[in-house]
Amino acid sequence: MVCAVAASVCYGLATVFQAVAARAVVGRGPADGAGAPGVDPALFLRAVRQWRYAVGLALDGAGFALQIVALRLIPIYAVSAALAASLAVTAVAATRVLSVRLSRAEWTAVGVVCAGLGMLGLASGPEGSTPAPPALKWALVGTAVVVLLIGAAAGRLPGRARALVLGVGAGIGFGVPEVAVRLLDSVDFTNPALYALLLGGAAAFLLLTSAFAHGSVTTATAGLVLAETLLPSAVGVVWLGDRTREGLGWPAITGFAISVGGALALARFGELPSEQGAGVRADPPARG
Repeated sequence: MVCAVAASVCYGLATVFQAVAARAVVGRGPADGAGAPGVDPALFLRAVRQWRYAVGLALDGAGFALQIVALRLIPIYAVSAALAASLAVTAVAATRVLSVRLSRAEWTAVGVVCAGLGMLGLASGPEGSTPAPPALKWALVGTAVVVLLIGAAAGRLPGRARALVLGVGAGIGFGVPEVAVRLLDSVDFTNPALYALLLGGAAAFLLLTSAFAHGSVTTATAGLVLAETLLPSAVGVVWLGDRTREGLGWPAITGFAISVGGALALARFGELPSEQGAGVRADPPARG
């Protein structure tokens, strides 16, 4: 659980560093301010030269390594809830680094997330030992492909609906590596779970970037949090044998629910505001 929370801290801080770096280079390129939709590759290339962006990438890498360790030791539902809490870390860090002001309700949400994670940490048991069904590996590959199809279909939807569908699709995609890590004992190029991990993470990144570029960040982040926490957690409980400590089922369920609920209340921090109040896109945390 310590590794899961540490991964959450890394991802939350990485978002702030990347947002600061991206904001520092806005307006320096000829295409900035032109209003062109979508992701701006030139902005990314300029941002990646900033030391803060490099720090953000390093934190992303450290977070992913800690996430893998956590997934090998505790149930998926505990790791998923901790990763959703990265929004609380981003919110608190933004108050110091970007001078963002949190409302009383948002500070309450931060406290709720922390309390929920504390309950979940006390109640969660070790990772499940139930052998995974053989078809689960191929199901993960199929799910990653479905994520790409969701992205293609969502492009035809209106703004808010598109953001929600893209956010949910990205959450499903990020959930694929969480399950795949449990099915990998080593880097095995004959194991479909390895390809599911790579394809799911890449597909999720593409969908989330598109959602942030063309729709409501809050809506997309809410869809992301729900899909990324609920679906992998259900797979862990149903097929991989994830359980709580004896007699602590309800505290675990309660802690999970209030952690995710608190994260949803902080969904606007999926993308940080610029100095002028407009959104500045930073790469989503590389959660697999």
